[in-house]
Amino acid sequence: MWMTLWDLLRIFGSIGLFSIGGGYAIIPLLQEQVVDNQQWLTQQAFTDIITISQMTPGPVAVNMSTFVGTQMAGLPGSIVATLACVGPGFIFSLVLYWFYRRYQHSNYVFEVMSGLKAGSLGLIASAAGTILLTTFFGITELQFQNIQVNWAAVGIFAGSLLLLRLWKKCNPILLMAMTGAAGCIVYGFL
Repeated sequence: MWMTLWDLLRIFGSIGLFSIGGGYAIIPLLQEQVVDNQQWLTQQAFTDIITISQMTPGPVAVNMSTFVGTQMAGLPGSIVATLACVGPGFIFSLVLYWFYRRYQHSNYVFEVMSGLKAGSLGLIASAAGTILLTTFFGITELQFQNIQVNWAAVGIFAGSLLLLRLWKKCNPILLMAMTGAAGCIVYGFL
């Protein structure tokens, strides 16, 4: 048990420390550590947790760390993993706030922030690509042979995207409920 708690502290502490950009930018790092390196989750379970994280309060990383910690070591695991994931970012944010307030008019700080924004955008695009590949094709890496398209998932995605574009004030909770119902109908009854 202690070794598992130590592993959770080490892995989620490093995720919390190196998750610049937060939000969706952290998904590739989470996937690398939790799915690829530690094999605590399968790719499908990982994608499912990301989906569930959109319906529950809190950031993806916190929800993921809490879930994995609970799965690996129960309540103590969830507490250790969540605090390890949040702690470094909290401390880093306090230090960055102080630094930014002191040097906010510096051209160097402006250039660094521009570079961080571009890097975060690339990480978000990578996470979106991974989710789309898993959902539409059932694969995690881009490959061009033996591709099986999940047309139901493509249709639900296209319908929700079209609805969001046409109806600007679409309630996201209502949209998630509608896509969930569509998924139950398509996958549950076919």
